[in-house]
Amino acid sequence: MKTIKSITTACLIGAALVATTAALAEERTTGRGTGPIIYVTSQGLFYDSIVVADPLPMKGNFQQLIPGMNGLSTEFGPGEVGHLGGRWWVDVDGGGVMDAGDHYFLCPLLGPGRAEM
Repeated sequence: MKTIKSITTACLIGAALVATTAALAEERTTGRGTGPIIYVTSQGLFYDSIVVADPLPMKGNFQQLIPGMNGLSTEFGPGEVGHLGGRWWVDVDGGGVMDAGDHYFLCPLLGPGRAEM
């Protein structure tokens, strides 16, 4: 049952990344980034991004990226303590901690951030 939940969660995360990227890439007027748009909650800003390496091994520090109803979000962005330059982990297995069942990748945020998606 745990395997089915992990696969389902991974599919939902993948769908969120693909849907966000596909739907919003066409609307971008900045001409930058091919990755998802990420909302930084502490700044109230949206950032374009570009996927550089996917997947990454689970080595080093990663910042949590949270899929939600309105796309992807994280707590800290550029210029803030806690921002790790786009080294993300997504809690695929629902354990609430970084472990081997989660997804790790490099997807830097491209500034400047903006108030609207």
